[in-house]
Amino acid sequence: MKKGAKLWRAFPEILGMKETWGLMITFMRQLGLRSLVKLPRYVTALLGLSRKGIAGLFVLLWDLFGEREAIVSGEKRFTFREYKERVFRLANGLQSLGVKPKESIAEILNNGNEFLEMVFACSLVGCPMPFVNWHMKGDELAATINRRSPRVVVFEGEFIDKILEIKDKLNSVEHWIVVGDKVPAGMISYEDLIANSPTKMPKANFILALNPYTAGTTGVPKSSNYYDGIGYLMSDLAEGPRINLKEYVRLLIKEFSFLYWYGGAEISDKISHNIRCLIPTPMYHAGTIVGWAPFLLLGATAVTMREFDPEEFLRLIERERINWTFVAPTILQRVLALPDEIKHRYDLSSMHSLICAAAPCPVEVKKEINELFLRQGAKRNVFNEYYGSAETAIITILLPGDYAENPKRYASVGKPRCADLRIFNDKQKTWCQPNEEGLVLSRSCTTVSLRYPGSEEKLPESIKIIDGEEWFDDGLLGYADEDGFLYLTSRVKEMLISGGVNIYPHEIESIILKHPKVFDVAVIPVPDKDLGEVPAAIVQLKEGEKMGEDEVMEHCKKNNLYGFKLPKLVEFVKELPRHVDGKVMKRELEEKYWKGMERRG
Repeated sequence: MKKGAKLWRAFPEILGMKETWGLMITFMRQLGLRSLVKLPRYVTALLGLSRKGIAGLFVLLWDLFGEREAIVSGEKRFTFREYKERVFRLANGLQSLGVKPKESIAEILNNGNEFLEMVFACSLVGCPMPFVNWHMKGDELAATINRRSPRVVVFEGEFIDKILEIKDKLNSVEHWIVVGDKVPAGMISYEDLIANSPTKMPKANFILALNPYTAGTTGVPKSSNYYDGIGYLMSDLAEGPRINLKEYVRLLIKEFSFLYWYGGAEISDKISHNIRCLIPTPMYHAGTIVGWAPFLLLGATAVTMREFDPEEFLRLIERERINWTFVAPTILQRVLALPDEIKHRYDLSSMHSLICAAAPCPVEVKKEINELFLRQGAKRNVFNEYYGSAETAIITILLPGDYAENPKRYASVGKPRCADLRIFNDKQKTWCQPNEEGLVLSRSCTTVSLRYPGSEEKLPESIKIIDGEEWFDDGLLGYADEDGFLYLTSRVKEMLISGGVNIYPHEIESIILKHPKVFDVAVIPVPDKDLGEVPAAIVQLKEGEKMGEDEVMEHCKKNNLYGFKLPKLVEFVKELPRHVDGKVMKRELEEKYWKGMERRG
């Protein structure tokens, strides 16, 4: 039976979901009354479930918003008409290189129009686009690219030296496309490829090209096949989920309902009458997709930041009338660290949905960022949060109304609104009761299609079968309260075993972070001859602050840390190694202490 016929059978349940109606309201509000005239074409494209039909759905969106601003990339501004033309030219150019559907096209690009053009060009020609972290270099960069065996690599000119260093190790790559003026011999200019290719609709083999990697904070990054998980109904090229179609569609609608929960139905810029997204975090990061999802799906305007700067962040919110942005906690901390005369200089009244994820956000940061935006003109609390990952997409959402109703919820990451979530007692093999700590397990339309391309052997480590159902285990510990709000307590992968005693770094970190002089901290295991491993606190102080090891230890004791939980070593660093998305690279910190040794315990 074809997918379309199966989908019709799921319609009664789909129409009974509040998320379905919420998404429809968001969609129609963003597109406006003009879209009603073309609604039959939208429905035809959706129900056709064909490669060409779904591609046509996006093209129809671009046509609808022809002269609306699509992308602001530095000093460059593109309308949706211009964006469509560039995407068509780029897609045709890629096909002229002989690229076939399902072959990967890797990108190493800064935030900018080129990234968003590549996403849809690759989608039209049916090629997954691995999002490569441009901070990598050498063998790590080569291994990450080779994991997807791309036929083409598209990269910024500033990364030429990195590429030339590893070029001979990338045996699958046949074509090198360079963004910028300096194009080495034998490589292709990005702009020339666009200029020399036709503007006609390419031969469509649609697949949603999104292909992020996991962060790799504690291990080697793995590739996540979003193009299958989210795009199965959009493409015959995507592999099917490991569940029945009705259940998959239910999870798919829940996954996309974040557009509704984050206020998509309410946001309307007074001038452009649409959502305006600011993108300050690297677009290769899976979480950042939330930042430009309204552009991807609703015809919103995307404003990109090539590099994050805290004052520029505030200036762009004012100048570009930003009402939607995705940030990491580090971004908020750096904004709050600005002098008052700078923080209080900008009109922030347009902001509606400031969405935070990627790393734990301290409660005080959540409260202080709300205070700042309210002081600068915002109409309501703006802080939103979610918990999710590259493998799961969004699972829980924390909304302003949640913590307004109960301030205790500031410490949570929200409740499961976009996926299924349960807490599991792995020792007793039973589901946990409210407020009982256990493994945080989730089930989303992405997890039931997850395959880790290039690292398939890793999948069984992440999947648990419980009562005949498949659940994803991200290695996190936490508990859900009686209202279903999730509180994360630690990460199994980071757990220390010191003399046979389990120690959870998150507990120590949360206490040290309470100290007013501390900007950030990472607790890692360091070797010990007697106990195997013991906790060490690597501390980054706020700018201009001074602090000694004794002061840290005294603070820990005052907050009821004792015995094995006390750090046995405190080291101060100017800055912790982290992704720009905010996640601390703990494996880099650990290498200093474990070089040439094997962890035990």
